[in-house]
Amino acid sequence: MRPGAIERLAVLADEDAWLVHRGRHLDTTFLLGIGDADYLVRIHRGRVEAVDKGPFVQARWTFALRASQEAWDTFWRPLPPPGGHDLIAMIKTKALRLDGDQYPFMANLRYFKDLLALPRATAGKTAGGAR
Repeated sequence: MRPGAIERLAVLADEDAWLVHRGRHLDTTFLLGIGDADYLVRIHRGRVEAVDKGPFVQARWTFALRASQEAWDTFWRPLPPPGGHDLIAMIKTKALRLDGDQYPFMANLRYFKDLLALPRATAGKTAGGAR
């Protein structure tokens, strides 16, 4: 994955009108763990308002999604393989760990699947062309 794609998540999400519409009732902050790096992603009414990189001291989040850098790199490929293509598949294979209050994640599963897949478009463009 291209460096900076996570930091650009707010811009990528804001460009997707359907994603913002789908999350219009969602207000939450979640922790995204990518290997040793942690990011707090704050969502308000479906818009990603901030993506802050840790380390954090007593960060407040509702739920956390944590996986190795390799697992996320696989997920963010333009065409990821089975088991690495979907957040639930990654949880099932234990490549991804979900901690905290699972309700906002599960109630807005499609939103989070689409949100976290946004860096795939960035990866596809840098890998040599359109998807």
